Amino acid sequence: MVTTRRQAAVEGDTSLEGARVLIIEGRYYDALADELLAGARAALKAAGVEAEVITVPGALEIPIAAEIAIEASEVSGEAVDAVVGLGVVIRGETFHFDIVAGESARGLMELGMAHALPVGNGILTVDTEAQAWERARVSEGNKGGGAAEAALNLLRLKRRLEA
Repeated sequence: MVTTRRQAAVEGDTSLEGARVLIIEGRYYDALADELLAGARAALKAAGVEAEVITVPGALEIPIAAEIAIEASEVSGEAVDAVVGLGVVIRGETFHFDIVAGESARGLMELGMAHALPVGNGILTVDTEAQAWERARVSEGNKGGGAAEAALNLLRLKRRLEA
């Protein structure tokens, strides 16, 4: 069977040895944050990767904290290889939802592109708390795990292309 470039990038053909993954979690909804973090940690552990966790108040602070941490890592010489952003934004009765949902996603995209850095976006943007739980629960949507896996797949691709 012929393996395409696309298949190879996602099938884990490149080592993640020594990878330093940074999880930035917004804890506005503590119980949901715990579930997202559990999913992300499990995915990273399954890949043999450990992560450092930084906690911020909410989703809007995630990209800013990630940028601060990346700059600090460059100064210290301990580079960050990937970032996973975790948080929950639940629609309310004002436009605040649109601002937080859009700007947190935009910030993570800009971060990844500016640094050529693998980023997994695990910031849930939902209408209700019930929807958030469906997506956050490790036994259901496991979006924390999915965000970590997305970042790891991008890291594998980056390492393979740089080799």
